[in-house]
Amino acid sequence: MSAWIGFEPAWLAECVRHFPLVGMAVGAWAALVLAAASQAWPPVVAVILSLIASLWLTGAFHEDGLADTFDALGGTVSRAKALEIMKDSRIGTYGSAALMLALALKASLMHTLAVQSLSLACAALVFGHVVSRGVCVSLIALLPYGGDADHAKAKPLAMQLSSTSLLAAWAQVLLITGLGSAWMVLGLGWQPWLLVQLVALSLGASALAMVMLRRWYHARLGGFTGDALGAAQQLSELLVWLVVGATIHRSGLA
Repeated sequence: MSAWIGFEPAWLAECVRHFPLVGMAVGAWAALVLAAASQAWPPVVAVILSLIASLWLTGAFHEDGLADTFDALGGTVSRAKALEIMKDSRIGTYGSAALMLALALKASLMHTLAVQSLSLACAALVFGHVVSRGVCVSLIALLPYGGDADHAKAKPLAMQLSSTSLLAAWAQVLLITGLGSAWMVLGLGWQPWLLVQLVALSLGASALAMVMLRRWYHARLGGFTGDALGAAQQLSELLVWLVVGATIHRSGLA
């Protein structure tokens, strides 16, 4: 196929700009399963089925990165040792704890939102997946590749990402967020001020998380790796849901 249409490594690297669209697709799938399952089962069952559906669709790709990253960076090992741990297919104490706590927190947050409002839970699913991919694109643009670029599974990502791709990715984030917010206000009757607050706080928290992750990865790994991006996606997604949950709780709607 590549011989027919042509191929350049830079093309694959530039596909990074579409990460938020991938996040939208994954989030929409999880939201669809949540909405459908809620018609037959209680919210707690629907949430777990939604998590299973998203794990199946992504192959637990990002969760694997989360576990590997915490195994590698949970202790005080050297950069070389941390990269070696990331390549190990086995999971350790730090990785197991991080993975279990992340999944438990996801289920708890989604259940809390789904009990309050199914439409809000579905929107938060999509929003979290989209914004977290934007954070990953930012890390790729702002950090060098920290692993062995010649033997990396994510070798195309080791190439310098253009500022155009970074701007395009965040334009997608803002466009998807704007369209989703308009649907919730015009179609579902949500208060505009509440959605503005949710979006602003979530984006602000995500920007802060990106800055902190950038400093952490640069200090410990000298840059990003594929596993580190997976961890960043998971942590950013959880942060968005935490902000949404806290904002709804403080507003008196939960």
